[in-house]
Amino acid sequence: MIGVGVTIGSVVFPALALGYAAVFAATEGWIENVHPSMAFVVPLTAAALVIGSVFAALRHAENISAKVGEPVGTLVLTIAVTIIELAILTSMINHGMDDPTEAREAVFSAIMIVCNGLVGLCLLLGGFRHGEQELQPMGASAYLAVLIALSMLTLIIPNYTTSSYGPTLAPAQLVFVSVLSILLYCAFLFIQTVRHRSYFLDAHAAALGAHAHAPTTGQSIFAGAGLAASLLGVSLLAQRVIPSLEEALAWAGVAEVNPVTGACAALLVLLPESLNSIRAAHRNALQTSLNGALGSVVSTIGLTVPTVALLSLSTGREIVFGLGSRDTAMLVLTLMLSVVSFGAGRTNVFTGLVHLVVFATYAFFLFFP
Repeated sequence: MIGVGVTIGSVVFPALALGYAAVFAATEGWIENVHPSMAFVVPLTAAALVIGSVFAALRHAENISAKVGEPVGTLVLTIAVTIIELAILTSMINHGMDDPTEAREAVFSAIMIVCNGLVGLCLLLGGFRHGEQELQPMGASAYLAVLIALSMLTLIIPNYTTSSYGPTLAPAQLVFVSVLSILLYCAFLFIQTVRHRSYFLDAHAAALGAHAHAPTTGQSIFAGAGLAASLLGVSLLAQRVIPSLEEALAWAGVAEVNPVTGACAALLVLLPESLNSIRAAHRNALQTSLNGALGSVVSTIGLTVPTVALLSLSTGREIVFGLGSRDTAMLVLTLMLSVVSFGAGRTNVFTGLVHLVVFATYAFFLFFP
């Protein structure tokens, strides 16, 4: 171990990722031309380094979180996840020049993976270990209120606008929705960290961490540098991984490549937050688990949509946001189920099982639309 919560891998992977990116910046395509096999070796190596750097980001963010405390600590990892997702999403959009649905698929995938897959797994594992688990109903309601408003405004309303053709938003509408997203997310952060901070605190987590050894200032600074290096490495190598993934899915005969690519990208960037949330639920800190899980998907919509809108307006490329009828039904089902699950302030195994059933349905439709 190097410091608190920092492993050798959390130092090596970001360094290798940055070095690998620097090599390609210097050679720019020369390596792939050395031998035909390099066309496969290069993206596979880049993918391995991206995954390692994502987990390194988790380690460093946990170190910083232990220093600043909750709920601010959870925001560190949440913002890190959002930065990684924006980097990968930008790579997807730039590679898929003729398909304007990448942003929609990434945001929708994040909602389905978190609100059904991750939440379901946390509730199931926590329920098996602890029977019933408690959460802060007001905190969960705040998350769901923001999630429902943002997801409806960005993924469903575009199907019913008339200023532009198809499930899209006109430039003025893009600006309006983007401003609303940023304002709503900033207001939520104020509620979470200042005005109603107690809604998001976990009594079990506080008791378990009362005697934990907090990292020193020097260790926290080192973790901050490691987190920045990890995020930069992922951002630089994403452009090597995403195009190869899309080509591999097309070669494998996947009917709809974009939804699967969006799901894979969302799953990759959500891995650190997912592991953090699962561990919290396992130790009976359900509110901390939900802070990480739901916080990641709220920040995904609140920050991704304005970024994509800015990219669309600056390049003149149209972005399709509106979901199809099947995915709209899945989204509404997910939101309704989430309201029911967290409304009572207590969860159990069965609650998690229902969420996992919906997630399995979503995953099945990815490959058999």
